[in-house]
Amino acid sequence: MKKTVFFIFLIVSCSLQLTAQKFRGVDKSTLDISYFPDHFAHDRKFAPEKVGDKAYIRITYSRPAKKDREVFGKLVPYNEVWRVGANENTEIKFFENVSIGGKKLKSGTYSLFIIPTETEWNIIFNSDLDEWGAYRYNAAHDVLRIKAPVKSLTDPLENLSIQFTKGADKEAIMQIGWDKTLVELPIKL
Repeated sequence: MKKTVFFIFLIVSCSLQLTAQKFRGVDKSTLDISYFPDHFAHDRKFAPEKVGDKAYIRITYSRPAKKDREVFGKLVPYNEVWRVGANENTEIKFFENVSIGGKKLKSGTYSLFIIPTETEWNIIFNSDLDEWGAYRYNAAHDVLRIKAPVKSLTDPLENLSIQFTKGADKEAIMQIGWDKTLVELPIKL
C-alpha cells in the first residue's frame, strides 16, 4: 500500500511539473522557406538524390502581415535599409555560383536587405548572418547591390511573400511581393 501511494504521489507531482512548464507563443510573423526549383518546398519525396535534380536557391524569411497598414513609404520607410521580412534577417543560400544583373555572386549564404523607393529597390546581398533586423546592418559587408524596378499588383498581398519562378534558360526569377508592390529579380544559374 505504501508503495502504491508513493507511486501515485510521484506521478501526480511529475505531471504538475510538466503542466507548469511555459513555452513562448507563436510568432506573429510566420517563418517560411522558398526554393528554386520550387518542387522541393512542396513535396519532400522529390529529394535531390531521388530525381537527379538539386535545389539551386533557398530563401528563409519571416512573413509580416499588412494588417490594414500602409506598407511601403510608411511601415517600411523609403530610402532606408530594411531587412526584407520580420524577426531574424532574411537569408538566401545559393548552392552554386550565380550572376545577378551581370554581376557574379559566389555560392554561399547571404542576408538580404533592400533600400526601397517608390520606383525601384536597391537589393543588397550582405555577408553578415544571424542578425535581427537592420539595426546592426553594415554596408562594408555588402557583397552585391542590384537595382530592380517596382511593379504594381492588382490584388494586395496580406503577408510578405517571396517565391521563385522559372525564367529564360537557366534563370530563376525571385519575386518579392507585399501589399500592392512586386519586385522581380532575374538570377542566372
